[in-house]
Amino acid sequence: MTATPLRLDDFLPYRLSVTSNLVSDHVAGAYRSLFGLSVPEWRLVAVLAEADGLSQAAIGERTRMDKVSVSRAARALEGRGLVTRLADARDARARALSLTDAGRGLHALVAPRAKAMEAAIFACLDPAEATQLKVLLARVEASLTAADPTAGSAADKK
Repeated sequence: MTATPLRLDDFLPYRLSVTSNLVSDHVAGAYRSLFGLSVPEWRLVAVLAEADGLSQAAIGERTRMDKVSVSRAARALEGRGLVTRLADARDARARALSLTDAGRGLHALVAPRAKAMEAAIFACLDPAEATQLKVLLARVEASLTAADPTAGSAADKK
């Protein structure tokens, strides 16, 4: 039996990576020009808007960002008065991050724009296809996490 040669355009991990990069680049430009935010900074704001008082490690786990990216984003947002870092009651070595009032205000401005960008990016899909894509991506993520739950610790990779 002859092995089928690898063709990048038919290799799903490659297609996912290219598409992810295109989406991220598109969104990053808008966040930067409209709000002065990098993608990691916006992810941190969005996560804290859903669950305030998280440690940097918890944010890394949830967003799949490495420690350095989370730390840089946290410092930048703290410097802009959008995030506070306080001692974490659960871990004396960690700092719990929370949005300030200004951070919550920024989230309230950015979130509708983020939803509008999502709608524009995926306008090429009908609603059922968009829902199916979300379900399929969640299944792949769950499968990879179940296969090796420790491999997913993006916060520990760097």
